[in-house]
Amino acid sequence: MAAEWSAVLLTCRRGSCVPALQRGKRWGWRSPSPPVPSPPAGLGAPCQPSAPLASPLAELETRRLRGCLGTRPPPLLLAVEDPWARLGSGGATLNALLVAAEHLSARSGRTVVSADVLRAARILVLHMGRDFSFDDCGRAFACLPVEEPSATAEALVCNLDSLLGTMTRRLCVGSPPGMWVCSTDMLLAVPSAPGIDWDGFQGVRVIAVPGSQAYAQNHGVYLTDEQGLVRDIIYKGTAAQIQQCAGPDGTVPLVCGVVFFSADATEQLLATHVIPPLDACTYMGLDSGAPPIQLSLFFDIVLCMAGGVTQEAFVKGGGDTSVRSARSVLWTALHAFPLSMTCIPGASYDYMTTSASNYIRSLTLLPSSASHLRFCKTAHSHVDQPELLEDGSSVTNCLLEGAVRLAAGSVIQHCHLQGPLEIGPGCLLSGLAAGSSLALQGCPLRDVVLQGHHVQLRDLTCRVFTLTGRLDDWQRPAKEATYLNVPWAEFFRRTGIREGDLWDAEMPQESRCLLSARLFPVLHACEALGLEDVLWLLAPAAVAGKRLACWRAAWRMSWQELLPCLDMAAELGARQALFFLQGRRKVQRVLLGHQDVSLLPLARSAVYEGYHEAVLGTLDEVASTAGDAGIAARALACIAEVLGCMAQGEGGLRSGPAANREWAPAFGHLESGDIASGVRELAAERQKWMSRPALLVRAARHYEGAEQILVRQAVMSSCQFVTVGQVELPPLGHWVQVACPARLDLSGGWSDTPPITYEHGGAVVDVAVLVDGCRPIGARVRRIAEPELRLVSLGGTPRSKAVVQLVCRELEDLQDYCQPHAPGALLKAAFICTEVVQLPSQTPLRAQLMEGFGGGFEVHTWSKLPHGSGLGTSSILAGAVMVSLYRAAGKAASTQSLIHAVLHLEQRLTTGGGWQDQVGGLVPGIKIGRSKAQLPLRVEVEQIPVPDGFTQTLADHLLLVYTGKTRLARNLLQDVVRNWYARLPSIVQNADALVSNAEECAQALRQGNLLLLGECLDRYWQQKKCMAPGCEPLAVGRMMDALWPYVYGQCLAGAGGGGFLYVLTKAPQQKEALHQILTKTEGLGNFSIHSIEVDMRGLSVEVVGCDRKDGAWPSDDIAP
Repeated sequence: MAAEWSAVLLTCRRGSCVPALQRGKRWGWRSPSPPVPSPPAGLGAPCQPSAPLASPLAELETRRLRGCLGTRPPPLLLAVEDPWARLGSGGATLNALLVAAEHLSARSGRTVVSADVLRAARILVLHMGRDFSFDDCGRAFACLPVEEPSATAEALVCNLDSLLGTMTRRLCVGSPPGMWVCSTDMLLAVPSAPGIDWDGFQGVRVIAVPGSQAYAQNHGVYLTDEQGLVRDIIYKGTAAQIQQCAGPDGTVPLVCGVVFFSADATEQLLATHVIPPLDACTYMGLDSGAPPIQLSLFFDIVLCMAGGVTQEAFVKGGGDTSVRSARSVLWTALHAFPLSMTCIPGASYDYMTTSASNYIRSLTLLPSSASHLRFCKTAHSHVDQPELLEDGSSVTNCLLEGAVRLAAGSVIQHCHLQGPLEIGPGCLLSGLAAGSSLALQGCPLRDVVLQGHHVQLRDLTCRVFTLTGRLDDWQRPAKEATYLNVPWAEFFRRTGIREGDLWDAEMPQESRCLLSARLFPVLHACEALGLEDVLWLLAPAAVAGKRLACWRAAWRMSWQELLPCLDMAAELGARQALFFLQGRRKVQRVLLGHQDVSLLPLARSAVYEGYHEAVLGTLDEVASTAGDAGIAARALACIAEVLGCMAQGEGGLRSGPAANREWAPAFGHLESGDIASGVRELAAERQKWMSRPALLVRAARHYEGAEQILVRQAVMSSCQFVTVGQVELPPLGHWVQVACPARLDLSGGWSDTPPITYEHGGAVVDVAVLVDGCRPIGARVRRIAEPELRLVSLGGTPRSKAVVQLVCRELEDLQDYCQPHAPGALLKAAFICTEVVQLPSQTPLRAQLMEGFGGGFEVHTWSKLPHGSGLGTSSILAGAVMVSLYRAAGKAASTQSLIHAVLHLEQRLTTGGGWQDQVGGLVPGIKIGRSKAQLPLRVEVEQIPVPDGFTQTLADHLLLVYTGKTRLARNLLQDVVRNWYARLPSIVQNADALVSNAEECAQALRQGNLLLLGECLDRYWQQKKCMAPGCEPLAVGRMMDALWPYVYGQCLAGAGGGGFLYVLTKAPQQKEALHQILTKTEGLGNFSIHSIEVDMRGLSVEVVGCDRKDGAWPSDDIAP
């Protein structure tokens, strides 16, 4: 479950970040129409984008696309700038509420602000708060060392994302309409079920987390009565005051920056925005010329509702006259509302202080067990030598090339560094580009904070570096403080720097601190600024003397002076660029390393952020240079995914035709084995199809078509395992007749499907079965005097009348062999794959037939099984045709060769099947087929020995139920291959499970254990549904539910979606009983039940004389 927001607002300090957060539109995004009239909320003009596209989507909009705001994202998402520089959290809340109400009113068709829109609204206000010493984008955008494999889009995880997840999916679930307000200056972890009771709730509720009394000495705590109503808020109280707030376990309820206002309370708070001096908290007050006022959310707004606070004490505690007046208005408006508190057991809270030690600790220690996040040592980073990163270190959004050693207790974020480098313990490095690496080499770093900053000085953009110590205090007077972890006096002696270099003479001693010290060079007169301009501050006295003059000559600024000049937009853009640079390295690493890691979340993120062209270029490079058809195929599939993401769900279905002539030159290169040229042609053609969703989808289909060409080439490597011998040519006119059993796949299916079978490895348990006592699939071939090919498809038996007849006299008649739906395509492909006919060839068909065989061939095929049965008909029929054709042409192939020959045929036919069907129907009895994760693709078959009499037991307990539903396996196959290439975690895990279940199934058969076999069948069906969602029609589900009490296990045969259901009954001989059960079940349509038995003999081959006039055939298809 997730909260469904009406509006989410992020408040920002005036002049700090709104332009950075609202940067226009990214690829293909159509933002909702703005409200009319648009409230002049002081949102500022868009800045120039830092992403490759000219109008990238806002940071907040990106989070909506990623699904960070729930399954139903809010229609209103705003970044709201404070109207005053020092407005305070209370004033920011009132201003944000006004902006939200104005937008919601406009969207509802009103021309004035109406409080009525708040009655059903659910509003979330997040306050960015003050500047943060260790992240130029503030505490909200401070990055956490987290990767989320299950996220739909891959992205850096900031504290804002963590809080959005906590609020949307945990804390606010089930709350009534109203307004939630949340600070972003803390790390907050809440259990998945916080247990908040909302029944009959009224008023305002604050959220608290349990903490120690020692921690509370520097924070705020709530004092409550026995009913959980707040009596007071105590900030940095005495030990005695804090003790009063303690519970039975000794913990105290910490103020964690989260509060909820009911709809009534929200409406009353909104009403105060027109009353002076509270009007000064809003942009309307700014526009009306009201004097500025600063209000606290907790101590000016929330506190007025505390039951233990008197009106007189509350109003007098307001400081200046305007604040006292504001408090008086707030008391009148809100005091009647009950203020309750909920303390969340198991929750944790960590305020992000200005202590470097605390910040480093928060990034290198595991978060609370209540957190929905899991920290990792390396997050969204490319590290050449990960073994050099000690446990307890943290690397986020970085490229570390070469030997970069990082000690425990140190953090690197947003850096591109090149070794050899050694970073000691207690360090925080951030924002350093590759060019900084040379200065760092040989420089001992320990217990320091080294940061690179994007600074905007009017029209001048520059990079500035700052260096501080882990133990330094920003605001403590210099006489009692440290710089670079040593007393200032010692620092002055070592470097030669004087106090007059850092502070003006008139500055009071108590104001001389690290925050105000002009330590950091911003510009040189004649040379570029570099990291060495601050690193020398660490150097010994002998070295420091050489840099002192240069440092003094530079224009320098203090951290206090730098803060207003930090360019948040440039910093966010640089982080984004670095993220996708390491993301492109990830693409190369995953593809070239054959890793089972999904790149689809990165593709989505690239589209959202405007980096799709860069990712497409990397995929082109991998595909064209890998020298491996399997890698290239996956790279092309990833390109198709990027194009599909760009279409954003529009333009039609992903599955569709892929034979447009414009793509033919590229396909031709791939077919000829020239992958590099083919990829270049594809990329050139792709540029013509990028303008709208429909073209993008069609381009994606053609990339999947190109991928299938390479898959076919990879699978056809199995041809080397096909060995064909010579035998005596049957007399002219004599038929070679082959009858084959059907197959049941008992477990492991889909693991045999290319490319899964050669990238992951496969194992399938198959049984060759007679259906109603017959081998239902067959073919016969004879040589004829006429040099032509007669292709005949019969009905259900060899004696049936012809359904389709086709005569091929020219090679041109065979050209459509690779189009599966063309008449006689399978038979044409069989002639080509058995090399009875050479295509292409300069020799006409008639000449080939006369020279090689003294005439032509006539082929008949039949199957008693309905189309889409799931019993392997097409592949087994292909095997039957190849066996009969080989024999009629004076050739012979082993069963092992035939398995690989059918693989080859189906790739030439472009149906792209696996190997389980021919293993099941051409190899007799019960067996398990296996393939290793390698090329060339080789299938090995092992007969499974079963106890005496077990085959008869299976025959007594196995039944086939025809569901009356025809499956569409080709669509299922396309989806499965697409999901496999995307390496969706569920698909990768399921592929593992398919193979392991096949081995368990084989063991159950060896033991003759029907109960265990039934469990394997049920598990197999669940695995099929995971592999191909939608493969269980409603009628089939009803059928399986009806049969459930009477069976050990059941499963749809083959890919699912229809065809035959096979059931393993608890009692033997249950055909009639099951028929009665299903007859009484509504909504099943036409079904039929058939007996099956294990065929221990397998396919039969006979050479018989010419046609008899009565049309009878020796042996027909009846099993002996």
